[in-house]
This record gives sequence, C-alpha cells and structure tokens, in this order.
Amino acid sequence: MLYSAFEFGYASAQPARVAAGFGARLWRSPLNPMAGTWLGRSTAAALDVFEHMTRRYPKPEWGIEATTVNGIDVPIEIEVAHQKDFCTLLHFKRHPERLKSALGHDRPAPRVLIVAPLSGHYATLLRGTVEAMLPEHDVYITDWTDARTVPLALGHFDLNDFIDYIVDFLHVLGPQAHAMAVCQPGPALLAAAALMAEDNDPARPASLIIMGSPIDTRRSPTIPNVLSQQRSYEWFAQNMVHTVPAPYPGIFRRVYPGFLQLCSFLSMNHDRHVSAHSDYFQHLVEGDGDSADKHRAFYDEYLSVIDMTEEFYLQTIREIFQEHTLAKGEFMHRGRRVRPEAISDIALMTIEGENDDISGIGQTQAAHDLCVNVPSEMQVDYIQPGVGHYGVFNGSRWRNEIQPRVRDFIRSHFNTNKEHVVREKLAAE
Repeated sequence: MLYSAFEFGYASAQPARVAAGFGARLWRSPLNPMAGTWLGRSTAAALDVFEHMTRRYPKPEWGIEATTVNGIDVPIEIEVAHQKDFCTLLHFKRHPERLKSALGHDRPAPRVLIVAPLSGHYATLLRGTVEAMLPEHDVYITDWTDARTVPLALGHFDLNDFIDYIVDFLHVLGPQAHAMAVCQPGPALLAAAALMAEDNDPARPASLIIMGSPIDTRRSPTIPNVLSQQRSYEWFAQNMVHTVPAPYPGIFRRVYPGFLQLCSFLSMNHDRHVSAHSDYFQHLVEGDGDSADKHRAFYDEYLSVIDMTEEFYLQTIREIFQEHTLAKGEFMHRGRRVRPEAISDIALMTIEGENDDISGIGQTQAAHDLCVNVPSEMQVDYIQPGVGHYGVFNGSRWRNEIQPRVRDFIRSHFNTNKEHVVREKLAAE
C-alpha cells in the first residue's frame, strides 16, 4: 500500500507542479513589469524550488561524448557489451583511430570492469569515476536495471545472482582484466574473485580495487550499520519491502523502493540538504545561474532512484550487515563456501575515505585480512584524508589524488604481452 500511496501522492501533486512551473516562467517573463523586482525574483525562485523538489526524476544520461588523451579529444561511443535481465554491461569505447593518433601507438590499454552499486541510484552516479578512468583505460560498467521495470515472469534476482553476473561480465572482458567495486558491491566482487580463483578460471581478474565497501561492518560501525543491527531481519522484511503497482512493467514484484532508500540518505544529512536548497533559492533570487545549474545537476542525479528486488535487499541485509558471513568465512554461494583465502595471484587494493559515514574506516581494509594468500607486494591499502563516502569515487580528490594511485596500481599489474594475446583471441571470437 505504501508504494501505491506514494504514486498517488505524486499524481496528486502534478497540477500544483505544472502550475508552479508556469508561474515561475510568468514571473520571469520580460513582459512582466515585476520580473526584475525583489518580489518577482523571490516568487519565481520559490516556485522553481517547489517544482524541482516535486518532479519525477528519470534515469540520467551519461553525457560522456569524448575523453582527452594527450591533449587530443577522443570520441566515446557507449555500446552494450552484454545484456542480462537485471543489468546491462556498458562499454565506453574510445575511437580507435583517434586514440592511436593521440597515443602514437595502438598498444592495448588495461580493461577495467567498474561494478557500480545496486543501492538505490543509477550507475550514472559514477559518471565522475568513469570520466577519470577513460583517458588511460578501456572502461566497462554494470548498469543495473530498476527492478520495477523488470516483469515478474523474468524471475528473481538475489545476492548470489549478483555474484554470478559479475563472473559472467568478467568472462565477457576476458583474462587479465581489472575489476573495481564502488561501495556496496565490494563483498560480491570479492566473492566472485574468490570463486574464480578457486576454479582457476582464466577470466579471473588481474587485480581488484575495492572502494568504500562494507566487507566487515563490525569495524567502525556507522549509523546505517548500527540501524541494521538494531532492527531484526523480520522488521526489514515487513516494513521496507513493498509491491510494485500498475502501470509499471514489474507490477506485483516485491521490492525495496528507491524512494525509501532516498529518504534514508536525506535523513542522514538533513541539515546539509536543507541548507543546499536554501542556497539554491538565494542563487535564483540573485541570478547566479552557474551555482543554480550546479545544484540542479547534482540533485537531478541524486534524486533519481531505482528499486531493488526483495530477495537481493533482504539477503544483503542478512549476510553483509547482520550476520557478517563473508567476513567470518561462512558465506555460501550455490551450496559452496566462498573462500577468499583461495585468492593468491590477484592483486588487491582497498581505498577508504577518512570521513566516510557510510562505510567506516577498516570495513574495506578487512579484505586484506581475508585474502591471506595474496603476497604483500601485491596489496595496497590507502586512506584518503579529508573525504567522505562520495569523495572516494567522485570530485577533485578522486581525480587528483585517488585515481592516479588506482592508475599506477593497475599499471603495476598490467601485462602487455598477455593483453595482446587476449585481444587477438577476442577479435577471433
């Protein structure tokens, strides 16, 4: 009923939202003698804020058309590398001839799979992550599907399916690829790598980069970690899971709605978001278009959310945040215990933010304690001073301080000769 009530509330606000948008344009019209007055600017700004806060936010566009390599613009084509029911593997393909011209050679670049979080936002939240990696890497990313758009007839999707998807995508990239998990998928990527290592799978990644991830949430528990312990599994099942209503393709599918996750995010930093909207109002009144555009760009992304399947959400709550099965060496995948200690030839880098209020210090570092057979010279643990959760993978600190370390780590475990063999094999297929 909550999902239906939310949709009803949105529909009910539609007339007021349309009226607010029309009113804002009216008060700004050059034909309105009040347009340039304080009253006119303030009224238009207030109507703008209302319209912006009550609109529907669709899936954002990637907006990545080119990258710069050695001062030369290289066009980007975003293509579908592999399609599955609950995820699309996207490839940011750099124009080969322009890239060769920029580099002066056609030697292959490291292939990197970025595993985006399935935690309420679209993969486009990692736009800055992708942009910083593109100049020197061949980038792929998991673009998770909004569960409310997946027909119930296509079946379920849980944490084990998530792991299987990662394995499948690594097979698409082929041997000697590198895999990066941002936040929530860290445990799943580690589990996938462990299973592939134990099977001596030739497509196992050459390196893992795990960023701000809940590998072991018993360490430096944050507010979300504490709340997941205070509530029982049954409470989450009864209060946080709802049925998708018509007219969505996923009608009758049980999901954890994106709007509930968004409410959780907003409540954690309530004062900051109120202040941001207050500043937005002032920027509109003052005619500061650049600042207003930055605000809109951020919130157009931040307020665009997706639903997660019931089984994925609840299994993640139980396994990762309540029972800590991966950290304890007890996590089971398809009746088989996941053994991170089986990893011996996959390099491991963990990255944490000093001020991360989602994944506390030590939670990501725990991966090193689990991967006991990875040689010390193949391990890197880095804590970025002065950044929170979002700053680990986006913003100036990511671009200028974190990403260069990731680049150097990948390069130190990049075998050009093997890459040539892989490229020839992929081309033949």
